[in-house]
Amino acid sequence: MNLSEFNSLDFSNAGSWPPLAKAIATVIVVATVAGLGYWFHTRHQLEALENVRHVEQQLRQEFIEKQQVMANIDDYRAQLEEMQNQLNDMLRQLPTRTEMPDLLEDISNTGKRNGLNFELFKPEPEQPRDFYAAKPISIRAHSTYHQFGAFVSNIAALPRIVTLENATLNDPQRQTREGQNAGKEENKPLLIEATLQTYRYLDEDPEAAKRVPGTNNRNSREARSNR
Repeated sequence: MNLSEFNSLDFSNAGSWPPLAKAIATVIVVATVAGLGYWFHTRHQLEALENVRHVEQQLRQEFIEKQQVMANIDDYRAQLEEMQNQLNDMLRQLPTRTEMPDLLEDISNTGKRNGLNFELFKPEPEQPRDFYAAKPISIRAHSTYHQFGAFVSNIAALPRIVTLENATLNDPQRQTREGQNAGKEENKPLLIEATLQTYRYLDEDPEAAKRVPGTNNRNSREARSNR
């Protein structure tokens, strides 16, 4: 069968076509139907299958990670308990509102015992944070370098947390003569300007206390009893 015979085919009477023409027509129809079926139906199913496979991989990875967590759950619980205990220990070092005046008096007395002559000892307004409030204390005093160093060391040893935020040491007399004795230089009076900072646990604020897991009014009472 040649091309001229294809041109003479009667499309209104396909049953009379030669076998080769019928076979070719059948292949074309089947290919067309298969192509249309893939484009409008199978293609979307394959895309959905690929998405499901991708989700499956993600779920497998999540399962592996969670399985690893569960295998070490006891270690994680022990670490969490240790961190909670450390947090509670730190909270016990924060004074309550009623304890703050005593702490300020302790800081002032510590300075006097170490030879600081205060010109200014001024507790500044509190600065609220998450579950605690920072309490800056501005000081200006006369002392030697060693006296100030002993003061800083002693306030660091207080049972409550007190930090030195910044400090400047100035020589009011500005002795600049060359050849001065080093020992005398260290023992000459200096003008100390510094900011100390302590912190108060907001135990009187129920909303602030709720932000700290495992802390409650019982912890606050324990903190006060451990002074």
